Amino acid sequence: MARGRGRPVATLVLSAEEQSFLESQVRRHRIARSMSDRCRMILRCAEGLPNKAVAAELGVHEHTVGKWRRRFLKGRLDGLSDEPRSGRPRTIEDDRVAQVIERTLNAAPVDTTHWSLRSMAREVGLSHTTVRRIWTAFGLQPHRSETFKLSADPLFVDKVRDIVGLYLSPPDRVLVLCVDEKSQIQSLDRTQPVLPMLPGRPERRTHDDRRNGTTSLFDALDVATGFVIGTCYRRHRAKEFLAFLKEIDGRVPEGLDVHIVVDNDATHKTAAVKAWLARRAHWRVHFTPTSASWINQVERWFAELTRKQLQRGVHTSTRQLEADIRAFIEQHNEHPKPFKWTKSADDILATVKRFCHRVNQNLCHEL
Repeated sequence: MARGRGRPVATLVLSAEEQSFLESQVRRHRIARSMSDRCRMILRCAEGLPNKAVAAELGVHEHTVGKWRRRFLKGRLDGLSDEPRSGRPRTIEDDRVAQVIERTLNAAPVDTTHWSLRSMAREVGLSHTTVRRIWTAFGLQPHRSETFKLSADPLFVDKVRDIVGLYLSPPDRVLVLCVDEKSQIQSLDRTQPVLPMLPGRPERRTHDDRRNGTTSLFDALDVATGFVIGTCYRRHRAKEFLAFLKEIDGRVPEGLDVHIVVDNDATHKTAAVKAWLARRAHWRVHFTPTSASWINQVERWFAELTRKQLQRGVHTSTRQLEADIRAFIEQHNEHPKPFKWTKSADDILATVKRFCHRVNQNLCHEL
């Protein structure tokens, strides 16, 4: 009987925690490329692919895949880290490193709101390059600040489960639309002509602008196909929202129920809107939790519109702005593509729970 040639490959099986950690490292933007590649190798190997196939897919040598497979089997997640290299021994003691980290996290300079490399270097008596290495190693970025808003909606859990369930498992013969308005879009023109991009020189424009009026875009995104229905109105009132609902109703094929996801804006809850919806049994409204616009997928489409058309657009009139918006919608609808919702309601609620726990810990620490 013929015998297989080559060294047998050990089976690689991941635990749920290891799988989650490796996938999170692959999704991170601020991570060393080498570590990201190692995580991809292990994930693909865990799917049963041989080293040669993984190497061809990721563009590395087969021996490289084998090396990190063996390192992972021996040391699990710790085996993916670089081993200590030869060279000059460390000159900064652990106590000094701990001092930098402790001051960065728990103290602030006297004259400013946050530490800089040089202010921290003066404080602890180290060079700013050493402080930079310490901050980089521990992922500390005092110069950065992000905003957050926790929803105080008492029905937050129920609304999240309702809307996410609609995204991930919609009922049969149902049209799911994410509806919202992008109000007060300004028609901006620059005070001087825009200088076009040249080799070695980016496009340049004046920092000031001329305002030539505003418009409001009422938009409905089909969750299943990515198709967009959009109309511009000069004003943002319940009257315009009702007119937009009538436009949607006229374009919906017969025999389909319509489920719309909207936020809690006052224009969506007037008596006229409620009466119009009450006369249409095939329409159902799903309100998002307060302060949770991120759950409405049309906001993602608005971000595309802003980045690709509005942010750097030059418009001399509101009519020109509305024409460009309509052209953007028409071009998008030629090849629509839906956004892929990946988080389950349980995943979202678990993330919010962890975040609330951190906020409460910080509040207790301050008290």
